[in-house]
Amino acid sequence: MSKQAAIELKNITKSFGKVVANKDVCLTVYKGEILSVLGENGSGKTTLMNMISGIYYPDSGHIYIDGKEAVIKSPKDAFDYKIGMIHQHFKLVDVFSAVENILIGLKDDNRYNIKASSEKVKKICEQYGFELDLSKKIYEMSVSEKQTVEIIKVLYRGADILILDEPTAVLTPQETEKLFAVLRRMRDDGKAIIIITHKLNEVMALSDKVAVLRKGEYVGTVNTSETDENKLTEMMVGEKISLNITRTEPKDPVKRLEIKNISCINREGVTVLKDISFEVKSGEIYGIAGIAGSGQRELLESIAGLQKLNSGEILYHNPQTNKTENLRDKTPVQIRDLGVRLSFVPEDRLGMGLVGNMDIVDNIMLRSYKKGKSVFLERKQPKDLANKIIEDLGVVTPGANTPIRRLSGGNVQKVLVGREIASSPTVLMAAYPVRGLDINSSYLIYNLLNEQKEKGVAVIFVGEDLDVLLELCDRIMVISSGEISGVLDARTATKEEIGLLMTKHGGGDK
Repeated sequence: MSKQAAIELKNITKSFGKVVANKDVCLTVYKGEILSVLGENGSGKTTLMNMISGIYYPDSGHIYIDGKEAVIKSPKDAFDYKIGMIHQHFKLVDVFSAVENILIGLKDDNRYNIKASSEKVKKICEQYGFELDLSKKIYEMSVSEKQTVEIIKVLYRGADILILDEPTAVLTPQETEKLFAVLRRMRDDGKAIIIITHKLNEVMALSDKVAVLRKGEYVGTVNTSETDENKLTEMMVGEKISLNITRTEPKDPVKRLEIKNISCINREGVTVLKDISFEVKSGEIYGIAGIAGSGQRELLESIAGLQKLNSGEILYHNPQTNKTENLRDKTPVQIRDLGVRLSFVPEDRLGMGLVGNMDIVDNIMLRSYKKGKSVFLERKQPKDLANKIIEDLGVVTPGANTPIRRLSGGNVQKVLVGREIASSPTVLMAAYPVRGLDINSSYLIYNLLNEQKEKGVAVIFVGEDLDVLLELCDRIMVISSGEISGVLDARTATKEEIGLLMTKHGGGDK
């Protein structure tokens, strides 16, 4: 018996000014099927999904739901066609409970009857294997629990077609397995599920089929059982790409950064770092793993002089002067004046790293040309460096004078990483430098970090993909609730070990 199409896209085209995001895309998703959508940054994946979910409206083409043409001009229209999208950034009210968030915006008779609604939600949880305390407030929940609320919210509204954007980005391996089990039950129940992800190993483990977009055009759909990661990458990029991270042994490692018993309490009075101690050596990549919000951001900000500490020391062993400098309580400018070159790729690219209304050249000048002392100023003009970063990292932009806010998230990240590396650091701190990047661009960044390691730079890498952490890093420190729960040799550790430490509280060797 042949499968029935849940949604069909025929010749869908969407342009933004002169930029064609999608061109004549034809795609079919069947009931009882999990389809992964792959493509490089700027390939049109998100735009396409936004048209299905009613955020954008196509310039031309047709969308068919259950064989009938559908007009989707808003998210409400999408819900009427039983389409629900779970975005990477959750849209929940922190002070409301799970069940209250699920009921927000509904107009049925039960929206004020919490007891009756809770019973209906419980049945959904039992049917698909969700684990959730319905009375728990959102601000008390883990990332995994918040995601569960978002998924149940669309199921409660009757969604038969679900779109998930990077659903495992901030989950532990154990949470990822639970999510996959739920999605498989939903598939077996006849739901059509579309996954947008950059993690090829997860594509292979979860999906039934894989659709590939390249430069806004549909390349093709393949059965997952009949392909592999290298073939999928070749479809995405148009040529063979090596997916190997070459990890070398650290050469002549010397202690570069020493963190001693640092603690930090935020403005709300919450302890976000508690008695953290570790050291990073030159010529090594030191990985940091942890569930989102475990203190990774505050740790890197404190080293960069952006976060005030309550106790402890941050000692920098200066290779130029052979002196040891305590960076604690110094401003970022004072740290740079000491000759300390800490390059920081923050988690929030536009909030902290770049100025959206300024163009690429001006944003590069913010860092590499401060006070006109950079070596690059003596050899090149700022625009030359901007063009070099654009060319070397494959930044998709009309030119170096394009405002940063007009670039896609992945291309913003490339500009930021390129700028930080251009400042010739002795310590390079990179927080989620490949978040939102396609597989090809990600490996480009991994190679850049390895090049810095080879030059004797001490690299601190905060990542969320545990497979990459294990392949790229020399050592991995795991943080849980602001404490170190363990430090592992990346060459011998496993994903399961890291996952368990991510949910453990303190007590690891430093």
